[in-house]
Amino acid sequence: MATSKVLAGAQVVLPTGTLTNGRVIVEGTRISGSAPADAETIDLTGHWLVPGFVDIHNHGGGGASFTSGTVEDVLKGIHTHRLHGTTTVVASTVTGEMDFLAQRAGLLSELAEQGDLAGIHFEGPFISPCRKGAHSEDLLRHPDPADVRKLMDAARGHARMFTLATELPGGIDSVRLLAEHGVIAAIGHTDATYEQTVEAIDAGATVATHLFNAMPGLGHRVPGPIAALLEDERITVELINDGTHLHPASFELAFHHAGAARVALITDAMDAAGFGDGRYMLGPLEVEVKDSVARLVEGGSIAGSTLTQDRAFKRSVTVDGLSVEDTVRAISANPAKLLGQYDKVGSLEPGKDADVVVLDAAFDVKGVMRKGEWVVDPF
Repeated sequence: MATSKVLAGAQVVLPTGTLTNGRVIVEGTRISGSAPADAETIDLTGHWLVPGFVDIHNHGGGGASFTSGTVEDVLKGIHTHRLHGTTTVVASTVTGEMDFLAQRAGLLSELAEQGDLAGIHFEGPFISPCRKGAHSEDLLRHPDPADVRKLMDAARGHARMFTLATELPGGIDSVRLLAEHGVIAAIGHTDATYEQTVEAIDAGATVATHLFNAMPGLGHRVPGPIAALLEDERITVELINDGTHLHPASFELAFHHAGAARVALITDAMDAAGFGDGRYMLGPLEVEVKDSVARLVEGGSIAGSTLTQDRAFKRSVTVDGLSVEDTVRAISANPAKLLGQYDKVGSLEPGKDADVVVLDAAFDVKGVMRKGEWVVDPF
């Protein structure tokens, strides 16, 4: 028989608001609407219960890489992020040779089929050399729809998102292809104008990859892509809230303008997340992590982050002054909706997976449950 648990006494954040002295009932792997008489009651008075975090842009963690590691490496990275509250993760690649990326897609799709990953995000090679960031310029290419389709096919139905510089030849046609197949077309690592960005949105793009980063800045006469992405209700903007990628004023500007319903908090994490300083490889490029900031050894460009979603959550509430409810929308509900998985994850509602994060009064993680099993036991 399924094991039943009642997580009682906490402040429970629901889509309709926060319940004081609320409870979440877990029946097996799912959240239930009622508890049997013999259910175990776990007193979580003084804590918050929020849905498991959903990260749609993540390259690895725990010293392990999603972009080049073995199956065991990928599982290690997934587990590292689970320890920090991320119960649903999309594995992001970086620019590489097409055959290599197709091979990686095959490996990652197996883990998606097992339920360990929520899908694959291809960040590169279809990006602008002018805004390449921590991607190898020699391996960049235009977003030819045939190449995009090759990677989609290699992912065996588990491609969830492609980041594209949509102003490049083939960009708009690739956006249309992705939209037709229910795959997110994300605008990022782009040198597009305002007008070119509007064209891509009209063609079906729905996400801004790490807004502000790897794109032209916001200008008062030449507004560029940022203005187009912030103003359009069809776009969800990714934000990396680690205090390094964004000035607090930029974070506030984006959150205020887009609103809580159009922000997805992401980590853009690389191997060092949850692991420590040192030298790492991000694709073919060497990265040095110092004081938890990752930069390319050659050139010094920021190379992903060492962020985990629990830190992003705590910073959003305690530094940026967001409400807990708005932070939950941005870190759980909105990305789950983008993935088309809000029927399973992203909120604490009956029938959904029992993915729960227990936070103390200071918003530090004290417990993590995934599908009814404790990954981090609160006691």
